[in-house]
Amino acid sequence: MQEYKRIDITKDQIVPIAERMRKNNVYLVMIHAFINKEGQMDISWDYAVDPAVESYHVVGETTVPSIGEIYDVAATWPERELNELFNIQFEGLDTSKRLFLPEDMLETQGKGQIMVTPLSELVEKNKKEAVQ
Repeated sequence: MQEYKRIDITKDQIVPIAERMRKNNVYLVMIHAFINKEGQMDISWDYAVDPAVESYHVVGETTVPSIGEIYDVAATWPERELNELFNIQFEGLDTSKRLFLPEDMLETQGKGQIMVTPLSELVEKNKKEAVQ
């Protein structure tokens, strides 16, 4: 079983860590994001550092540097995805074209509107509608 290590960092550490990992031939597993219980954005960069996955987290930021020039498509694809879904700005990332959302969707509804309702709120709404 692979070990998981969470490491909290600042956004200024994102690029130096990515450069060090790339230099050491460490794979970027994925870039994730979610809104934590405190309502803050939590963005993580996961690297395969045998025998563990080291997950570097930046909390409370919505603008962070892109690591696309370091990890190419392994970084730019999830960065573009998170930009569309959460409106996270990755400095230096080309967002001139959408990955999968319709081009006009965000102009009519605002940025990051695909992720507007937390699951807990949807569950409560469904419970209320079932009672009616």
